[in-house]
Amino acid sequence: MVDRGETADFGFTVENRLADAPDGSSRLGRVGTITTPHGEIHTPAFIPVGTKATVKAVLPESVKDLGAQAVLANAYHLYLQPGAELIDLAGGLSKFMGWPGPTFTDSGGYQVLSLGAGFKKILSMDATTVRSDQVIAEGKERLAQVDDEGVTFKSHLDGSMHRFTPEVSMRVQHHIGADIIFAFDECTTLLNTRRYQERSLVRTQLWAERCVAEHQLLTAQRSHRPYQALFGVVQGAQYEDLRREAARGLAGLELDGFGIGGALEKANLGTIVRWVNEELPEDKPRHLLGISEPDDFFVAIANGADTFDCVTPSRVARNGAVYRSDGRFNVTASVNRRTFEPIDPECTCYTCENYTRAYLHHLFKAKEMISSTLATIHNEHFIVGLVDRIRESIIEGQFDDFKDDFLGKYYGPRLGERVV
Repeated sequence: MVDRGETADFGFTVENRLADAPDGSSRLGRVGTITTPHGEIHTPAFIPVGTKATVKAVLPESVKDLGAQAVLANAYHLYLQPGAELIDLAGGLSKFMGWPGPTFTDSGGYQVLSLGAGFKKILSMDATTVRSDQVIAEGKERLAQVDDEGVTFKSHLDGSMHRFTPEVSMRVQHHIGADIIFAFDECTTLLNTRRYQERSLVRTQLWAERCVAEHQLLTAQRSHRPYQALFGVVQGAQYEDLRREAARGLAGLELDGFGIGGALEKANLGTIVRWVNEELPEDKPRHLLGISEPDDFFVAIANGADTFDCVTPSRVARNGAVYRSDGRFNVTASVNRRTFEPIDPECTCYTCENYTRAYLHHLFKAKEMISSTLATIHNEHFIVGLVDRIRESIIEGQFDDFKDDFLGKYYGPRLGERVV
């Protein structure tokens, strides 16, 4: 980390710890506070995704009102449009998008995978499928080529060719100006061979070292800007030795925190998060990338994850899928045409306090744009609020009771199918 003197304005403190499980097994969960130049993040916390400097369909003011403490934008997308230099001229991401709180940017490493393997928004999580070094989705072309120095990729917007290296990723993210940025990494799939996972792990470690060096150089050069915290990303798929090796390697670098990324099967989520967090230093925050299912939060938090992000709450909202205390349902279903009650009577979000299911049903059927706005406000409020309630349950010593009560209602008869 760069010596920032008294102007550091970034840190992490642990304030409470999750008690051991009822069966006596130890747990790594904790409550803490991340301090950034744009404010505090009380953890555990869910961070809504604003890929292109916006949570789709929702005003920044509404994102704040629904309870979000921070937002995460995508360096790859902002690099392509409108360009990182323009955001720098605007004064950084927070000023550019009119968001008053803390911000994150991911490095573009996920896009390396999705473009290279052709899976787009969904990664293959089927570990039983035949594995290979060159994974590509059926009927897709490879838009990114990885080598030890970086990645050459074709823009999904106009077909132009670009080159990302660890140094380029750091420069792009420094120009974007988020409070928390991530080291450039290669994200693999479960379909890659063990041999490829091993090579990729070495590559990601070397890239992280290069990111640290470039980050320190840019921080010194750009002292007129607030300090940006750099997180390394732990890969290793579902291999315990690789995950632990990756975590130990990153723990030895001058990083401010850590991301836990990569492909994994849902049933192994808690186990893998625990492997990683047993190796990482306790005094630095840990961000679990791409998680938003309610049962996953309880598992990941119990095993030491502090913050989360995922596009799912806003994405499914735009298709009419909404959350409520007894599970997710589709508001466009015919039964809601004459249902003059809120999505969730227990919810206090703007949407539920002012609109009915019948109205949302009408908006979606009429293809009115506001349908996405109202559904997204509700879904993000629901997920942000759930993680906030988990945080409070840890403080109050009621984590297990809250978990059993919430998941019992949300999944109902399906609870036995979930790993909780």
